[in-house]
Amino acid sequence: DAIVKGMLQHSRGGNGKKEPTDINALADEYLRLAFHGLRAKDKSFNATMKTGFDDSLGKVNIIPQDIGRVILNLITNAFYAVNEKAKQGIPGYQPTVEVGTRLASLPGKGEGGAVSVSVKDNGAGIPPRILDKIFQPFFTTKPAGQGTGLGLSMSYDIITKGHGGELLVESREGEYTLFTIILPL
Repeated sequence: DAIVKGMLQHSRGGNGKKEPTDINALADEYLRLAFHGLRAKDKSFNATMKTGFDDSLGKVNIIPQDIGRVILNLITNAFYAVNEKAKQGIPGYQPTVEVGTRLASLPGKGEGGAVSVSVKDNGAGIPPRILDKIFQPFFTTKPAGQGTGLGLSMSYDIITKGHGGELLVESREGEYTLFTIILPL
């Protein structure tokens, strides 16, 4: 059921219209939504949330439902990663997810020609051998029934095809994963 729904969302693409949106408020809203959604499913789940929003950003012309879906997916994945690492019982480990925004540069547009939204977690990181596969449809490292392998693929398409932006990933195994959305202004 989840796979079929995901495929339908993936193939449907965005028919929404771009509108001026407060990206800081959008990111903050989805951070809290993801956190409370996970707490509702698992009362033992907990993580530190850190935000670093650039208050100088004006409204950004985006399809808010689509970008919201991407942000929610990245944050949910980050919470999943820190929760899995927390289950290992590593002494002193504090699960942390950081979400931030800032002005960025985009090739051809120069400094300030884009806005970036970053989602960083201090989970187990992504092994280098699978890093180039994570945006492929149906690729997942989650146990059966936990993930469809469509979230990152759909997110990549929304950012690159729907908004002409970039979705970048940086990870160090055992330490962190950082996803950065870059959207042209």
